[in-house]
Amino acid sequence: MKLRSMTGYARVRKTGEQGEVTATVKSVNHRALDLHTHIPAQLEQFEPAVRALAKKHVSRGHVDVRLSFVPAHATAAAALNRPLFEAYLRALDEATGVFGISAQPDLNAALRIPGMLAQPTEDEDAPEGLEQLVLSAAQDALDALNVFREREGAEIRELLKGHNVAIRRDAGEIEKYREPAVEHFQARLKERLGELLDGVGLEPQRLAQEAAVLADRSDITEELGRLQVHSRELDALLDGGGELGKKLDFLMQEMNRETNTILSKTSGVGELGLKISSLALEAKANIERIREQALNLE
Repeated sequence: MKLRSMTGYARVRKTGEQGEVTATVKSVNHRALDLHTHIPAQLEQFEPAVRALAKKHVSRGHVDVRLSFVPAHATAAAALNRPLFEAYLRALDEATGVFGISAQPDLNAALRIPGMLAQPTEDEDAPEGLEQLVLSAAQDALDALNVFREREGAEIRELLKGHNVAIRRDAGEIEKYREPAVEHFQARLKERLGELLDGVGLEPQRLAQEAAVLADRSDITEELGRLQVHSRELDALLDGGGELGKKLDFLMQEMNRETNTILSKTSGVGELGLKISSLALEAKANIERIREQALNLE
């Protein structure tokens, strides 16, 4: 399945012997599937089938499915609401007599009065074939919705891959400074420990060992390696497509954790530390950009 955004819109009209069905589907972001149907009384019996159809097409997001139905007989003469039309004519006559206004009945205006064209009552049986017409309209609308969402999903995918390329580039630059930073930190620690322990009589070899242990705790090899692994996993997920929203959210948490650790470990390594921090902050910014965009994905 292609990568999909959770945002989309589609509207479809289907006409048959029974009348005209209009299906409108709109979706926006939501942490799970939040499905709402808006169906007129004549079509209520088909709501379970419409909901089941929608769940096959959409797995995540706030989704509104709206259906409307105009029966084929609604435009026929027999569908005219005669009592209401006669009331309209009487009201027109009364108004012209009382106020002395010259006016002629406007048929187009009268037919637009709510209820002037009678609709089927709730207890009328649905015409044969109406369910098929309704589901066909809903199917076409949901298909069109997914075309819209896949097109937007493809655009988001390219944005995410661009941000990921930048993260890998920054990780590669950090790798260049990693070993010199450890050596710098170790030398600085050795010097500082020597000053603090001056006169204590600690053996030079022991002093070097202690400095090496402390410097090792500031080594970012593991964090940098995991960040690069996560970056490759992100590319694999994007290339695979499907439902990725929740997976990407978790992966971004892990990548963010690695950059935070890199920042904390390299805060005291002088100029090299500043260069690493600048690169790590840029990687962190791109991780946040990916996380924000991933919220739009199914």
